[in-house]
Amino acid sequence: MGKQKGDAARSKARPSSSSMAASLLPTAGASVGFGGYVGATRLDTSASNQQAGVPLDIDSEVAQHLRRLARKDPTTKLKALTSLSRLMQKKSPEEVSPIIPQWAFEYKKLLLDYNREVRRATHDTMANLVTVVGRGLAPHLKSLMGPWWLSQFDPVNDVSQAAKQSLQAAFPAQEKRLDALVLCTAEVFMYLDDVLKLTPKTMFDKEVASDEAEEIHHQVISSALLSLATLIDVLLSPEAKHSSKAKEKTIYCAQKLLVTHKCFIGFLKSANPATRSSTYTVLSSYIKNIPQVFDEENINNISGSIFGAFQEKNPACHSAMWDAVLQYLQKFPDSWTPINQKNVLNQLSNFLKNGCFGSQQVSYPVLVLLLDFLPPKAIQGEKFFLNFFQNLWAGNSLSHSLNAWVALLSAIRECCLWLIKNASRFCGDGADAINHFQYTIFEKIFLKLFWHDYLNFINANYPGRLISRDSTELVGSIKDNPDKNIIEVLDRNYPNYPMGFQEEWGKCIVEILSGLYSLKIDLLVSFCATFEENCIYIFKQTASNKSPGSLERVNQFLLLVDEHAAQKGESWPLDHLVGPMLAKSLPLIKSLDSPSTVYLVEAAVSIFGSRQIVQKLLSADEHTCGHQSKASSKELDLDQFLRFFEENFVAWCLQESSYSTSARLDLLLALLDNECLTQQWDVIIRHAASFSHVESGTHTQDSKHIAVLALLLEKTNQTIKKRKLGVELISHPGPQPDYWHHQLLDATAITVARSCPPFGSSDPRFLCAVLGDSIVGDRTIFVARDTSFLIYNELLRKLLSFIGDSSFISVRDVRKLLIAEECDFKHGFESSEDVLAMAQFSLDVLEGSFFGLSIFTEESELVSSILAAILVIDFESSLAAVFREEQNDESKQELNARLSFCQRVHAFRCKVEKQFCRSLSINNKKRLESVLVQFVMGSLFEEVMLEIDQIALLCCVWILEILEILSQDQAEEQYILDQFLNEGNIGSLQILPVNLQELKNLKFIALVEQLINKLGFDRVFAAQISPTLPQSVELTVKVMSPETHHQRAWLAAQMLCTWKWPGGSVLSSFFPQLTAYAEHDNNSSGGYLLDSIVDILLDGALSQEGICESSACDVLAASCEEFESISEPHLKALVSLFNTLFEKNIWGAEKAAFYFKVLVDRLSIGGSVNLHCLKILPPIIGIIIIPQCMFCDESSVGVKSDSFDGIQLHNTVEDWLQKTLSLTSLTAWQTDMDDWLQLVISCYPLKNVGGTRPLKPVRDISSVERALLVELFRKLRHMVSASPATKKLPMVQMSLSKLIVVLVGYCWNELKEDDWEFLLYQCRLWIEALVVMMEEMSEDVDDAITNQSDSNNLEVIIEKLKQAVSLVKLSATKYARNALVSFSIFCRLVKLHMTGDLDASTTLKSDKWDLTMHRIYEGILRIFFSTGVAEAIASSYHYEASLIIASARLVHPHFWELVASHVVDSSPHSRDRAVKSVEMWGLSKGPISSLYAILFSSKPVSCLQFAAYVMLSSDTVLHMAFVKENPSPPVDEGTTDTHDNTHLTSSSEDNDLLREEISFMLIGSPRDILDSDLMSEKRVNVFLAWSLFLSYLLSLPSSSPARERLVQHIKDFAHPAILDCLFHHIPLESCMPRGLKKKELSAVLSSIGPAAASAITTGSAMSGVELLWPLGPETMAKLACTVFGLMLCILPAYVREWFGNIRNRSTLNAVESFTRVWCSPPLITNELSQINKANYSDENFSVVVNKSANEVVATYKKDETGMDLVIRLPDSYPLKLVIVNCTRSLGISEAKQRKWEMSMMSFVQNQNGALAEAIRIWKSNFDKEFEGVEECPICYSVVHTSDHNLPRLACRTCKHKFHSACLYKWFSTSHKSTCPLCQSPF
Repeated sequence: MGKQKGDAARSKARPSSSSMAASLLPTAGASVGFGGYVGATRLDTSASNQQAGVPLDIDSEVAQHLRRLARKDPTTKLKALTSLSRLMQKKSPEEVSPIIPQWAFEYKKLLLDYNREVRRATHDTMANLVTVVGRGLAPHLKSLMGPWWLSQFDPVNDVSQAAKQSLQAAFPAQEKRLDALVLCTAEVFMYLDDVLKLTPKTMFDKEVASDEAEEIHHQVISSALLSLATLIDVLLSPEAKHSSKAKEKTIYCAQKLLVTHKCFIGFLKSANPATRSSTYTVLSSYIKNIPQVFDEENINNISGSIFGAFQEKNPACHSAMWDAVLQYLQKFPDSWTPINQKNVLNQLSNFLKNGCFGSQQVSYPVLVLLLDFLPPKAIQGEKFFLNFFQNLWAGNSLSHSLNAWVALLSAIRECCLWLIKNASRFCGDGADAINHFQYTIFEKIFLKLFWHDYLNFINANYPGRLISRDSTELVGSIKDNPDKNIIEVLDRNYPNYPMGFQEEWGKCIVEILSGLYSLKIDLLVSFCATFEENCIYIFKQTASNKSPGSLERVNQFLLLVDEHAAQKGESWPLDHLVGPMLAKSLPLIKSLDSPSTVYLVEAAVSIFGSRQIVQKLLSADEHTCGHQSKASSKELDLDQFLRFFEENFVAWCLQESSYSTSARLDLLLALLDNECLTQQWDVIIRHAASFSHVESGTHTQDSKHIAVLALLLEKTNQTIKKRKLGVELISHPGPQPDYWHHQLLDATAITVARSCPPFGSSDPRFLCAVLGDSIVGDRTIFVARDTSFLIYNELLRKLLSFIGDSSFISVRDVRKLLIAEECDFKHGFESSEDVLAMAQFSLDVLEGSFFGLSIFTEESELVSSILAAILVIDFESSLAAVFREEQNDESKQELNARLSFCQRVHAFRCKVEKQFCRSLSINNKKRLESVLVQFVMGSLFEEVMLEIDQIALLCCVWILEILEILSQDQAEEQYILDQFLNEGNIGSLQILPVNLQELKNLKFIALVEQLINKLGFDRVFAAQISPTLPQSVELTVKVMSPETHHQRAWLAAQMLCTWKWPGGSVLSSFFPQLTAYAEHDNNSSGGYLLDSIVDILLDGALSQEGICESSACDVLAASCEEFESISEPHLKALVSLFNTLFEKNIWGAEKAAFYFKVLVDRLSIGGSVNLHCLKILPPIIGIIIIPQCMFCDESSVGVKSDSFDGIQLHNTVEDWLQKTLSLTSLTAWQTDMDDWLQLVISCYPLKNVGGTRPLKPVRDISSVERALLVELFRKLRHMVSASPATKKLPMVQMSLSKLIVVLVGYCWNELKEDDWEFLLYQCRLWIEALVVMMEEMSEDVDDAITNQSDSNNLEVIIEKLKQAVSLVKLSATKYARNALVSFSIFCRLVKLHMTGDLDASTTLKSDKWDLTMHRIYEGILRIFFSTGVAEAIASSYHYEASLIIASARLVHPHFWELVASHVVDSSPHSRDRAVKSVEMWGLSKGPISSLYAILFSSKPVSCLQFAAYVMLSSDTVLHMAFVKENPSPPVDEGTTDTHDNTHLTSSSEDNDLLREEISFMLIGSPRDILDSDLMSEKRVNVFLAWSLFLSYLLSLPSSSPARERLVQHIKDFAHPAILDCLFHHIPLESCMPRGLKKKELSAVLSSIGPAAASAITTGSAMSGVELLWPLGPETMAKLACTVFGLMLCILPAYVREWFGNIRNRSTLNAVESFTRVWCSPPLITNELSQINKANYSDENFSVVVNKSANEVVATYKKDETGMDLVIRLPDSYPLKLVIVNCTRSLGISEAKQRKWEMSMMSFVQNQNGALAEAIRIWKSNFDKEFEGVEECPICYSVVHTSDHNLPRLACRTCKHKFHSACLYKWFSTSHKSTCPLCQSPF
């Protein structure tokens, strides 16, 4: 059987005997099933032998499975049972019936199985069997019913349920199951008898583990006892309908079983609790059903065992134990006589003292039954009961749950009342004896034990420790929270007791007292007298702070008395308990300054009512005086009550502030009565005012009495909210009832409000109290409305004094806005300290009474003024906080006090509910908005002490707060924003000189940007508002679309014209948000807004009179540098806006055509040309013409086409061409001629189609246009050739360079040879002009750096560098850029002509232009090297110096893209000439340094970086790019004297091998790289450096000394952290077997993994580098894969060492998985291919490659010796070492064979290169050894595994030779310089 969890005899799933019996009894119309347990017994030998063999007529398969059931393995049994169930379901009853005898045999054994699954499966099989056989089970029923019945009580729920279902399957009807049980009664009793006789040793035929056998035995015995008890209950139940004969048979069998097992006494002694519990259950069944079986002898034998059950300590047995004990006592009362009663009572006492050993909820409820059943003769009266209750109460320390406490207290209550009621049983006859017994028991048990412990619980259980809250707080909390009990507070202080136990304790006492009131009132009176004495004693002790905890217990008790007695209508609490106690102790309470005692009186008043308490007090006074009180005989008179109230309570409660003041005021308010509330309140206020000495017009109040008055009003307000003193006291909105108002209160409040510093400490508190609470909608105002207005007005005046004292102009200006007349706000006090004190006073009052202003929200401007003042002071805090950081220490100290107050105002303002501000009247709201707008905009424009971005951010934050406070919907929000974003705030859009107006504009735009960032673009520029606006909003809408969009196009245009402002710009900030909005809402409000912006900007551009030359168009696609060059703001804004809208496809061809027509119309006005429009048209036309056109494909370049972009566009451009041609006929160059030429050029844009590819034409133009363009070009060519002066004009040069670009792009097929000569000559001229400037700049930089003196500081050098950079003119760069564009197109055409893809004339034959092209390429390379040399020289001096050079390149990004593309395309010849020219230049840095400077630039340009990488990777440069020109030569060990050890330092110590630029990247600090950002420039540079270096290593021969030296250098000095960096970019998660999001990660890995394989296959990193830019996570990951692949290919040992040091198992597996999938296959293929190709040229040595098995077999033969070594490459090669095995050897000793295997492993492990090279070195080692060369004693190898040198350093003593590297390692690790063999000095 399976092991039970715990020792409980019954689990939830295991039914008790009584529940099982009930389930078996038939009921009307209901069928009851069985629960159960499956058990078995040992069969006798004969039966076993008879059934051991399987009958021959059983199916062979079934027989096989039945035999398998005898196996010991539970798995085998489960499989056999499953198979049997399946087979039985398929067979007929006739086929299954023969199985039953053998099944019965196995069934009984299987029920004893330890495995619960086996038992469950057994019952499932049984269910299937009985379902199939049906009535065929009858012959075997008696043999099966015993174990079947026992099986209903298996402790495992699943098993018992399976047993129940199997029985129900056999007998579906309840009556049939009961009949079957009756039929087999004798057999079941017999079976149970046999089971109860079992022992652990006799249960099993086979050997079973002792612990398992013991456990199964206990469970079987327990189940058998339970099944026996249930069987008796079922068969002998009065409701059972079977015959009397069956019952007699049951009684006979049960009696026989009882006798046989000696009343089961032996089982009561079992160590197993389940067995003992089951035994108690059996005995209870016997006692209940067949008590006659217990004769005198049985009673004598069993009584000791049953009454000795009080020694049972296991709570699981107690329920059954009590059933047995109580039934036994009830059935056999005389059974108490023969036992040792003293021992039993001692055991009972111990049982109770120990808390019933944990069964409190079971044992305590039956104690009263135990007392009732115990024979009175056996009890020794008082002594027994005292002992009983003392032990019972002592068990409370072990009651750790509330349920246990409740059970204990209920038992005490029941036993106490039972004892009082039944006292006559235990004392002699007569009333006196009974009374004496009752008084004695009551005094000793209830008073001295139960009540005493309750009253002194705190001190008794926690000596020296009091509760955490004093009495004032504690009782006050009960007063303020009547719904919460004091017990909740007390319980938290006693962690050893359950929450709520004290309340239950007190409740029990009250219930006992209520019971005594009805049973014996004299005992209640006795308790009340004791209670009175206790209270007086406690009052005296509390006054001396000796016992506050006991008083808390009295308060608690009174509350419980009210809850459980007084509220139920019982009169004894007031008449006998509280009334007499208060009457006697009130004088003492009044004499003590103790809040706890006062709260006791207040609690009594709250419970019983003020009049009832006063009546009891009057009765006691008059009774003391010797005459009967009228109040005692009839209802208390109202005048008597008021007189007693005033004389005895008012003066006492309103005494000056003391420790008990709060409690006395609570008592005073508790005494208020609904009927005379007005009179009582008048008495209270008159007394309070007389104490305060109010004098008219002065402020001479006593601060202590003001504090008392304030506290009184606060408590009155709280009382109104928390208590219902009639309908009048319920707080409601609107005017307050008049009875709370009093003239004396009004006068006092006004006097305090008008007071000046110094203020009384209680003054703000008093004003807060009279003005009402700070909670909106829940307040009581104690003064008249006019008085409240005067008070708040005084508070405002004090706040305005503080505002007027501010150091900020905008804050001081608010004072004039908030008050009409000029007043002396400082009230005669000029001191800032006084002003601050008044402001703090006002804030103190407002914090406590702010929502009292709500009564003025509809009428007066007072509310808006106070709100504005608060908000302005709040905003000043943030203004002062920012300004404070800019001040010195002295100024900071002056601001600290004011700033502290402002921050306090901020905290107060945050607490004010927004709904309050939004509920203001329309006029109040408008006034508040107006004041705040003027303040915010004044701060923005007038506060000059802060930076623009600082003040803009502050104002934005203020505006957002104002919107949050005041706006309820979008309409109100836009109304408020209109007041801030008003065009009048910044003036007109006219561009102003640098003055205050421009500064004002910048501030305003910076504010708008901040609002966009916070609110969003649409809410600032185009907010949607509802069509129906609230009446409170009057929008001043500038532009309103039909769709109710509130738009501010003028504001957007202003931002575009401003272009740049502190903290932002149009390109970086505004355009992204504008385009995002337009893309989202282009069809409705977005399109309308954009059209409005364009109209404004176009009108503004046309209205400007002047335009600079730089605004002319460019033939290239619009770019940022072109926008920056336009000086006119409107035109710049318009051009950039058009470019953005069309580039982002927000607008399309339709819009472009529309605006093209608009511009054409604007150009011609009344037949004349608008010259100003002509000037602004080129940059605009160059943008809007592109969407109207389609790109020409490659095959249509230069081919005439009849398709046009549009008739209007075509005709217009032709007209402009004709007009320009007409002007060029003039002899002199004129301005309007240049304007028309610029307009024509703008009609022929070229656009980049991707990367650095040459530009291509956008339009497909007609042959007419081509002819006109060529004619225009030739006229200009003739003009400049005829006039050298004209040619030198800058505008001519620029126009000519642009026209050449257009001509090459659009009309190259119409050009003749002389045209090409002129064109290429001009391009070369412009490029060479820039070359001169760049080289001059480089020379000046070199001169500034190399010739610097010590006196020159960094600033001087930086200034010189800036001057040098300025030598390169902007115009020259533009000319050169256009020349490069033309040259790019020309080169593309030449290539197309050479490949035959272009049908062209002979003018494009390359041989004609080779010389010119080479010279142009050389010029481009010189430009490239010049900028690199300049940065290299500058970076050698200082990082900031290099930034000057690098930043200059960022100004012309497209130019440098063109330079980089031509550098990449340049020929090796051109590169070689350029490198040599730089070397001959004679500057401090050469060509290699210049290339590294560009590659690792401080301001990198991606295209230049790639060009530098390509140059460094080229054969021309690669050989000199890494190793220094004159590195220290390696030591030639062949010439070293054997006795000279001066060269023992390793050659790898030479850290000066690599060039400084590359060495820094390879061997720099690895931690800097690891800590850097994944996309950082530093990390990119390191990856590029490694890819370059690995490419260089791959270019060297594998066995060259140079390569070996570099590899060793890397191994010694390069930290392997680079590999960690590589795998920062490779997603290892996807390589793990259970990675998250595996599909997504695998997709990423599939896109980057091939980069590693490609690098290994091609031996180049170029594929990873050329895709690196634009930089991103995926491109970086590809580069990382590329570098890792090359490392595995070139530095396998280096990578393997790093891999071996990985400690994280998951990382290790992921790296191996990635390598195995992406890197190892091509590596293994390469290695095997190289081994195949290797020529070892030796007849003694051969190598065979097996590619399918990844194996290499190396065979070495020498004379008569030889061996075969098999080298197997693992799947994750080279991370895992190759496996080397010697499969055959001849004439070689085992030791030498093992040594050679190890040497091969060593060579492979240390070889950073091809495996073929390792095999070659290994062979060389063999050759040297056979030649007789002595091996190194350290590494046991002839050839060194790393540097491949021979042992040459000999010891002078022993003459052994060593490798220098081995000896160096020996010296460095052993820390001594002695010979490793002979230990002599080396």
